[in-house]
Amino acid sequence: MTNQEKIEILILDDEKQFTEELHEFLRKSGFESFETNTYADAKTVLANHEIDLLILDVRLPGISGLDILKEVKAQYAGLEVVIISAHGDMDTVIKAMRLGAFDYLRKPFRHIDIQIAIERTTKYLFLQRKLKQVQERNSLISKTLEEKIDRQFIGISPKIRKVFESAVTAAKYPDANVLITGESGTGKENIARIIHYSSDRKDHIFCAVNSSAITDSLLESEFFGHKKGSFTGAVNDKMGFFEVCNKGTLFLDEIADMPLNLQAKILRATEEKVITRVGDTLPIQTDFRIISSTNLDIDKRVEENKFRLDLMHRLNTLQIHIPALRERPEDIAPLLTHFTNHFAVKFNRPGITINEDVVAALEKYPFPGNIRELKNMAERAIILCKNNSLSVNDFPFKSQRMASPENNSVAVNLKNQEIDLIRKALQSTKFNQKAAADILGITRDALIRKMKKYNLTIGKSEN
Repeated sequence: MTNQEKIEILILDDEKQFTEELHEFLRKSGFESFETNTYADAKTVLANHEIDLLILDVRLPGISGLDILKEVKAQYAGLEVVIISAHGDMDTVIKAMRLGAFDYLRKPFRHIDIQIAIERTTKYLFLQRKLKQVQERNSLISKTLEEKIDRQFIGISPKIRKVFESAVTAAKYPDANVLITGESGTGKENIARIIHYSSDRKDHIFCAVNSSAITDSLLESEFFGHKKGSFTGAVNDKMGFFEVCNKGTLFLDEIADMPLNLQAKILRATEEKVITRVGDTLPIQTDFRIISSTNLDIDKRVEENKFRLDLMHRLNTLQIHIPALRERPEDIAPLLTHFTNHFAVKFNRPGITINEDVVAALEKYPFPGNIRELKNMAERAIILCKNNSLSVNDFPFKSQRMASPENNSVAVNLKNQEIDLIRKALQSTKFNQKAAADILGITRDALIRKMKKYNLTIGKSEN
């Protein structure tokens, strides 16, 4: 254990001989240790040192250890507590655990018992420290913004930093529409949320809508709302997305898949900021910003007369392109570390490490599902690994074509590679689209869009 990793332990027990003996043992074991016999002295130590672990007697003269536990956990969020007691009262144990105690030991105990308890706590503390360090080092957004958007934005490459800077710039112009482009799984909604929650519209609604997921019969009603009785099933007045997003942001995901019959109406609403509900004649003024995204070549869609040129110009006042993960391999290591730590905490697998050859192998992999696929890989690896060290064998890309070192120096036909991966995933799952999408680390909708894009047909119906 290095000095940098050394944790600081405080012992609080009214038995002087006990604290002296335990303090000496901990000091010889390589820990920074402090001993106290009163809560007043313990509070002084806590105020002047960054204590990681408190070893606390549950019964002290004039005060309950449970009251101390409750107070220190509220005041020091990163502090872990091991409760010790000469009385094996199960109710006390349960109360201590509910109040946040990490472990419980009954006196008398052997040194090996406290050492094992400390090791368990230490693994958890190191994992929390590592998580914090990764977040501070690689997250491009503040903790406050992370909490607002309920997700993180990890990366160190110049390309992803440029994307983040563009998002910050877009946030300064809350009336400008933004078009975000990039492959499926690159984090387009993350950027949309960063723009919204960094702008003057942050205190109002952010509404995300998948433009390709709404049925044709409900398109107009969903976007513009409807008046009671305007059609069968319209039993109440209903606000549409434009009205709901007044003073907020409407995020239109997969905008290039929007039906042509709706595009003209979207254009008019975007220009005039006035909408009329289905079955009504009363115009409604609304102030919204549109952020849209697509994983398709929208210019090509315009050339094919599948997307209106005037709407495209209206939507991309500002345009942000997110590069694919394979185009910024330096982001793979911090992303993998972040996802590994996240799932290690989620699945209670502290102390997970990553072998160096894992990152090297992942940097050669094309990642058709981008960040979403890497997250899926990390989750599966944590579940499948037999020990605390992730190896290449724990990642599900062995049967898929990896980019060889020789190929890195020549142009790779990514389109053919992606088609090949999709075909293999479909064949290996007997053409079950949901299972194939899981293997690729993308959504089923994204898989269907890619199949349409490459004119891939399934050989048999889904199971």
